[in-house]
Amino acid sequence: MKKSGAALARYALEQLGVTHTFGIPGVHNTELYDELNSSASIQPVLVTHECGAAFMADAVSRTSNSMGTLLIVPASGVTHAASGIGEAFLAGIPMLVICGGIHAASEYRYQLHEMDQHSLLAPITKGSFHIKSHGEVIPTLYAAYQLAMRGEPGPVFVELPYNIGNFLGEVDFMPKFAGIEPQPKFDLTLVKQAAELLVTAKQAGFFLGWGAVDCQADLIELAELLNAPVATTLQGLSAFPANHALHTGMGVGDYSVPAAQQAFKEVDTVLAIGTRFAEIPTGSFSMQLPENLIHLDINPEVFNANYPAKIALEGDARLIVPALLKAVKELNPKTSSLPIAKTIAKAKEDYLQEWLAHTQDGRVNPAAFLQALRNAIPDNTLMVADDGNHTYLMAELLPILGARRFISPTDFNAMGYCVPAVIGAKLANPQLPVVGIVGDGALLMTGMEMITAVRNQLGVVVFVFNDGELSQIAQAQALPYKRKTCTQLAPINIQALAATVGAEYVALHQAAAIETAIQEALQLAAQNKPVYVDVRVDYSKPTRFTQGIVKATLKRFAPRDKFRVVSRALIRKLTG
Repeated sequence: MKKSGAALARYALEQLGVTHTFGIPGVHNTELYDELNSSASIQPVLVTHECGAAFMADAVSRTSNSMGTLLIVPASGVTHAASGIGEAFLAGIPMLVICGGIHAASEYRYQLHEMDQHSLLAPITKGSFHIKSHGEVIPTLYAAYQLAMRGEPGPVFVELPYNIGNFLGEVDFMPKFAGIEPQPKFDLTLVKQAAELLVTAKQAGFFLGWGAVDCQADLIELAELLNAPVATTLQGLSAFPANHALHTGMGVGDYSVPAAQQAFKEVDTVLAIGTRFAEIPTGSFSMQLPENLIHLDINPEVFNANYPAKIALEGDARLIVPALLKAVKELNPKTSSLPIAKTIAKAKEDYLQEWLAHTQDGRVNPAAFLQALRNAIPDNTLMVADDGNHTYLMAELLPILGARRFISPTDFNAMGYCVPAVIGAKLANPQLPVVGIVGDGALLMTGMEMITAVRNQLGVVVFVFNDGELSQIAQAQALPYKRKTCTQLAPINIQALAATVGAEYVALHQAAAIETAIQEALQLAAQNKPVYVDVRVDYSKPTRFTQGIVKATLKRFAPRDKFRVVSRALIRKLTG
């Protein structure tokens, strides 16, 4: 039979359960956009910039069972989307990137958008495919999907040339998708050894990353069996409910909140799941871990990279954690008698009161705001953060209660994530409340993307923490430089921005208005209206993370370099 490559691609995407594609049409992919316009199950979404498209697709994959899918033009579409693709790659998020390609059978060179896209994307994708014939379209998209999901997930790139996508060609049949290949089996002997190490420990503790996010119920039971305190990475904040008595917060060490510092003092065995022990979750590698480290991860390359593991368990946490729980139960563990839960509860309350007592210039206290927000929204609300000072305020002061209910940029650390990700998350989860928090600097990067939420009548709320600085870096400049270079922003008229894109606007400039402003914004969102809330936030108090990471970085300097930094800061402080 004769089919266009676009029709074949549409069929494959429908088979794969893709619900949305994100991008901007161009001459190389208009046929595929036309096909998707007739699809009963796929909605093609027009964005303002392909970077936003990639962040939207990332959010779809993180918060739903559908794979986030880009449908972009060659060359500039690829480079614009690269930040979002890179974010997904380093975070282990599956993504299908479908791009048009030049007329592969043309006799001419220097065609529009002609470039080697595969080499460009090689460092930030798991693999790439260049379709050569109509018969390859469906099998290639199936293979790309499998690759994106196999082992540690990640983005995969597929180029569909103009002459195949837009023109008719012969295909023998259109195969159905056979389903995702099962993950490889794990070593049960190592699981039993890990169970014995946990049971015989003086005090066990857990450190959970994104790879543990689908194991909440089993991890709660395991932690309670062992009376184990539970800390998470930034990306893994939703791996364990923050209202559980054994939850301590993000990180372990001088860069973490007091609850984690105190609860992990006696821990001699750590179970780490789904984390690479990268720079952010370890507080610039300042985390101190005991010799007894059980490291569970789907990617064997992460083992012993930064912290040596006594037991390295390779495999999918969704398979291994239930087996580990079963093995621990069979050993009839004696619960630790340390008053871990009381220690955690007191440390959390003291830290919250420390923040609530801090006020300056009548601005909005972030702890008071985040407490009021938590009280105003349902437990299942999807929270989205951008990259910035607000990210770590949320990590330290906003309890996350459900699995996959918090997403943010992490190791790739791309600013501009929040506004597009809020849109992607809401499209994939129309039944859930979706709320984002973004700094004013990150807002400048993708704030116009809110017009996509307006066009699609998405009831989302984005709180803009507005203080006129790139605050995370500005605070990091304070110790070594005693000055702020290129971290001061020009004033932003957020009300005018909201009016420009057609969103609603709520002002939150004083602490007394916190609750009423939050309620007004949520009520507008309930009417399917996107909302920008201008929060004049007080950033004068640094987070524990910021304080800890500055100290940790300084400690790693050679003595000569450390002396230079400290002496320069002292001289500038004395001289002004």
